[in-house]
Amino acid sequence: MDNHTAGQAAADGGTGAEPGVEPGVEEGRGAPVGRRVVLGMLGLGAVGVGVGGAVQGRLDSILASVSAKDPTGVTGLLPGGGGFRFYSVSDSIPHRGESDYRLTVGGLVDRPASYRLSDLRALPQTRLVRDVQCVTGWRVPKTAFSGVRLSTLLDAAGVKSAGGAVHFTCFDGVYTESLTLAQARRSDMLVALTMDDKPVTAAHGGPVRLYAAPMYFYKSAKWLSGITVTEKVERGYWEHYGYDVDGWVGKSNGRHDAPTS
Repeated sequence: MDNHTAGQAAADGGTGAEPGVEPGVEEGRGAPVGRRVVLGMLGLGAVGVGVGGAVQGRLDSILASVSAKDPTGVTGLLPGGGGFRFYSVSDSIPHRGESDYRLTVGGLVDRPASYRLSDLRALPQTRLVRDVQCVTGWRVPKTAFSGVRLSTLLDAAGVKSAGGAVHFTCFDGVYTESLTLAQARRSDMLVALTMDDKPVTAAHGGPVRLYAAPMYFYKSAKWLSGITVTEKVERGYWEHYGYDVDGWVGKSNGRHDAPTS
């Protein structure tokens, strides 16, 4: 899903307690959004559909920030850039940049590492164009993501024989995800730096996010900060609310969507 609130849907791909059902809003997650603000945001969303990328990027940031403090879930209905919708699991949209972003790779590896944005950009880049499918039902066709194959970082670190899974942490302090080692080594699993050939914005989980192309978008953790090799899969944020650990599009969560293409 795209932007997450503990107890709401995660716009880049998932909701709460069980597929299609939003759990109750957690207390203390920001002041409620008023009716006038919501109506104003609806107007902004409508404007955003018809404007250029730069303006839409700014609107996405505004909408994402408001949705993080919206216990009603109404702002989750707003159109984001290119058809994305925004929800949140944290009470604000975190930001990192050139000076303070780091991605660590550790756990059951021979060579732990820490990457700056410039380090990640210097590695071989892979571009994938796939449909983005949210488990709540919306789909954004032919979305381009580019970045470093997850397998490249795992190979550089040297996975120990006891390693069987990969756990992901995020600098919002809330979101987590996991993949089996076999899933993580697929060629369509990226540590993404760009979306639609532009740097991934904070509203969309940048500057670096996971992109698990063949899975529902809740598996594509935003604001990625840590990659830890573990012995076995540790359930991620949304799996604790009932979502499938193996979130394949069309083969999980009780849905029958066509696979992403």
